Amino acid sequence: MIVMLNVVIPRDVKVTLYKFTDFFKGFEKIDVVREVFWDETEKVLNELKVEFFSSRWGYMGVCGEDGHIMVSVYYLKHGDERDIYLDVIHELVHVKQFMEGKELFDDRIEYVDRSTEIEAYQITVKEARRIRMTDDEIFNYLKANWMSSDEVRKLARTLGVKPSTVKTKNDGREP
Repeated sequence: MIVMLNVVIPRDVKVTLYKFTDFFKGFEKIDVVREVFWDETEKVLNELKVEFFSSRWGYMGVCGEDGHIMVSVYYLKHGDERDIYLDVIHELVHVKQFMEGKELFDDRIEYVDRSTEIEAYQITVKEARRIRMTDDEIFNYLKANWMSSDEVRKLARTLGVKPSTVKTKNDGREP
């Protein structure tokens, strides 16, 4: 704690976490998720925590301190349902990578070149294709406000996604 000018500012506070499976149901039955965690799928998902945060910015991610998933309440409410589904799968891959001790946030490597991101997107694209998304739809899904158009195209090439057209979307990811 820091004490100054007769006020106390706590610096080490606990975040309230919830069980992932209390909110996200059925992911343990999805083949691509089972391929990530194998025999440990139910155990990992039952022990996984989720934190909801209030912000109009951001989607979801994995906490670099303990590997739990963080989800924007705004995105959950306003985002495209299919995008949210794919994002959960993407973040579950990052949970597995965190469990393996992989560096998820290596700022020395561009986002679209990070092996952890490529792996997570490969698995997500595999699921997108399973649910019969077209390459145009997948390309549209890949767009995020932290990537330039060139970076999205580079990521798509890396993933073998070949859109026929470039579309825009308003999916709740940006207000």
